[in-house]
Amino acid sequence: MSEKSYLLAIDNGTQSVRALLFDLDGNLVGKGKVPLEAYFSSQPGWAEQDPEYYWASLGEACQRLWASVDIDKRLIRGVSLTTQRGTVINVDQQGAPLRPAILWLDQRQAEVRDRIKGPWGWLFKLIGEEATVDYFRAQAEANWVAQNQPEVWSRTHKVLLLSGFLTHRLCGRFVDSVACQVAYLPFDYKRLQWAAPRDWKWQSMPVRREQLPELCKPGERLGSISATASRHTGIPEGLPLIAAGADKACEVLGAGGVEPSIACLSYGTTATINTTRNKYLETIALIPPYPAAIPDQFNTEVMIYRGFWMVSWFKQEFGLHEMQRAGELGVEPEDLFDELVNSVPAGSMGLMLQPYWSPGIREPGLDAKGSIIGFGDVHTRAHLYRAILEGLAYALRQGKERIEKRSGTRISRLRVSGGGSQSDAAMQITADIFGLPAERPHVYETSGLGAAIDCAVGLGLYPDFPSAISAMTRVGQVFHPNPQAQGIYERLYREVYQEMYQQLRPLYRKIREITGYPA
Repeated sequence: MSEKSYLLAIDNGTQSVRALLFDLDGNLVGKGKVPLEAYFSSQPGWAEQDPEYYWASLGEACQRLWASVDIDKRLIRGVSLTTQRGTVINVDQQGAPLRPAILWLDQRQAEVRDRIKGPWGWLFKLIGEEATVDYFRAQAEANWVAQNQPEVWSRTHKVLLLSGFLTHRLCGRFVDSVACQVAYLPFDYKRLQWAAPRDWKWQSMPVRREQLPELCKPGERLGSISATASRHTGIPEGLPLIAAGADKACEVLGAGGVEPSIACLSYGTTATINTTRNKYLETIALIPPYPAAIPDQFNTEVMIYRGFWMVSWFKQEFGLHEMQRAGELGVEPEDLFDELVNSVPAGSMGLMLQPYWSPGIREPGLDAKGSIIGFGDVHTRAHLYRAILEGLAYALRQGKERIEKRSGTRISRLRVSGGGSQSDAAMQITADIFGLPAERPHVYETSGLGAAIDCAVGLGLYPDFPSAISAMTRVGQVFHPNPQAQGIYERLYREVYQEMYQQLRPLYRKIREITGYPA
């Protein structure tokens, strides 16, 4: 094209919402960011947020973007949206929220009352998976609302994810992307559509098909920016809104991790390792792969639930000195925390951390707790901080090996994105523990870039995804394994880390039995 073209990507994460302007070479040319209060909690374990707060913050992020760039808005070709996963919003016929959004971090559970009936019930009993199905039912937000707030449920016209809620606000339609459907809803992850009428998931919750939005594949048109949305955001009215995917799916795409041999590590609030493939593959039985931000493809994911949340926790509880000193010196706090890490040798003088700060379904199980072993009088908070980074990398390496075992495909390259990837020390630890080069993408905003790639292909600005990925993604800095550190980590991983969970599991059960935590 003779004149410059731009793509607007809106990324509503847990910690902030960003309005991001990309060119067709994948360069970030403008950014408006609004920090978010992640959630409020009116009961222990609850995590909620006002949906209107997200919409107001999205509008403000867009206005900050326009104030920071000097471009002709007529050069913006389209808009795409990516958001945090699993945040559920009940709305009425006009799309108005009926209660606060229940975030993916929320830990409340619904009561599991009856068994699944018919052939599905017999099958789950036969294969010993009733506990997994009951976990799904207990976690389903729709069940909790129907049981505890029946008046809200009776008025619920649609059950939307945050992506669907914001899409409705932007274009006035109850529609969402297939690649955003990561939640406890009646979704068929294998066929990438709402579950068939006879699927057991309809028995597991009171949601009806008509309460769910229409679904579009990544790259398809969801609608056009409405006049109301244009006034709120400053986005030109009538601009096409193109389906993208959830933030992790878009992060994988924006990092260029679209080959099964490339693993994408996301160092965000939740830490994940993903590969992309064109066939459905359950890394853990009955735990599905999630929809990729490329149509008809899947992300095999292993998740560390409160991954780099642990880093934020450390900074809040133990990092005041570095935070204050960074302000005085006018440098990024990350630089000083990297100094802290680098003051400690590989292996943290034997301090080993297992990052199971939240329970899982299988490994870790429902009774899992985090653990730190190996303390001695030599250890300082620097050792603890390094042990956190090492523990997260150990857990993600374990995920890599599970994916390799299930898929039969060897992973030979790592792409690392998310907030934690900005730490050179975390990148080096990753390379050393995995024994592979750790590659940092050329741009930090990889989830936004992934959404922009979906937009570019959907608008025909590139003929297909391979062309767009080739043009818009590339590797920035590469961190190579240090052989000496790699040798230490190899032994600690094989001889200590991989033994920790099974050795400590009986004690976790006793702790839960005695204290009732976690519930």
